[in-house]
Amino acid sequence: MFGQVMDRIAGRFGRVEPRAAARAYLLGLLSRVERKNCWQLAEQAGHTRPGPMQRLLRYARWDADAVRDDLRAYAAEHLGTDGAVLVVDETGFVKKGTASAGVQRQYTGTAGRIENAQVGVFLALATSRGRALIDRRLYLPEHSWSDDPERRDAAGIPETVPFATKPRLATEMINAALDAGITASWVTGDEAYGQDPKLRAALETRGTGYVLAVACSTRVRINHGRTLVRADTVAGRLPATAWQRHSAGNGAKGPRYYDWAWVHIGTGRHRHLLIRRNRSTGELAFCLCWSPTEVPLSELVRVAGARWCVEECFQAAKGQVGLDHYQVRHWTSWHRHVTLTMLALAFLTALAADAAPQRPAGTHQLARNSDPVTLTVPEIRHLLASVLSPPAVTAARLLSWSIWRRRHQATARRSHYRRRTVSEPTG
Repeated sequence: MFGQVMDRIAGRFGRVEPRAAARAYLLGLLSRVERKNCWQLAEQAGHTRPGPMQRLLRYARWDADAVRDDLRAYAAEHLGTDGAVLVVDETGFVKKGTASAGVQRQYTGTAGRIENAQVGVFLALATSRGRALIDRRLYLPEHSWSDDPERRDAAGIPETVPFATKPRLATEMINAALDAGITASWVTGDEAYGQDPKLRAALETRGTGYVLAVACSTRVRINHGRTLVRADTVAGRLPATAWQRHSAGNGAKGPRYYDWAWVHIGTGRHRHLLIRRNRSTGELAFCLCWSPTEVPLSELVRVAGARWCVEECFQAAKGQVGLDHYQVRHWTSWHRHVTLTMLALAFLTALAADAAPQRPAGTHQLARNSDPVTLTVPEIRHLLASVLSPPAVTAARLLSWSIWRRRHQATARRSHYRRRTVSEPTG
């Protein structure tokens, strides 16, 4: 299986050296290495220095977008299209410095507050067989980066990359996926994307349905478009009979049941406000929905529930294959590392999908007491790490790497001390 993945992307590398480095990089991402940065991946691969891995991410000639295309096709091929939903979301990468492409103080859900961070916008494919990240865009803040040519040049950001809002980046990825033949009938995302009318209009133009979260203060038209009212006001006026109990999909502790209601909005057909009510707290959440044909409430609920899968993807990508372990600042390096981690995750997801028992659609059969749970991505990576791990590293090699790291760290410390001494006032 791993050989098939490498065969799929081998043609993207014109020379044997970067091709071999990419193979070693992917194997390192799948290994038990604690921090999946160039230093530790090089040591895992048996290299004497991190140079080959660093060149792979920065200077070697290969197109990360072409590998992304291969990844997208691979994910669709192995996960299928049954009930396919495209999910857009973003995740943050907390940083300490100011030189990494796109970094600035901004809100990130990863930290739950405003932090110095990069933000990546991602597209996930969710089907009945599994879910995988299939595209990515690094967000460039408008004033601190997009309008600063000197800073852009230092971070290697191409002149052809303009400022784009996060919903615009999401629209680009959705269009690219659909143009590439991904047969998904639905798109879902959180408020950052649901509040953008251009994204919703673009999906309607393509005939792609959506279930997109919006704020409670969003105003919608009811009574055949005659009355403009807030979404939470609509919810407050609903009779008890308007609510139906449905599961939004399985979570870690079983089906996630909520109370749901839907209200026709606007003047056109198949346009609804979907309202979710937490059974314990009464908390409400709202989605704007549109579909090219009539669908039942249960279908809108299914699509709304698919939105949580992207968080599971982020958790697996960061925890299992080192999505956020990189130590690079350059635009090209970020996209290359992230693309390879997405490919590693898609490989694990495909293995998990192939290993899952086949059950009739819509059933949630419980295993017998003696049956193990279905193979998960972490368990598969644990098993692969033993099969794909290189021969035992000698004591001499371990010592050589220890000496190299400590010399590099000493050089960096001297540089920091020298810079601080120069910046300190002399009296």
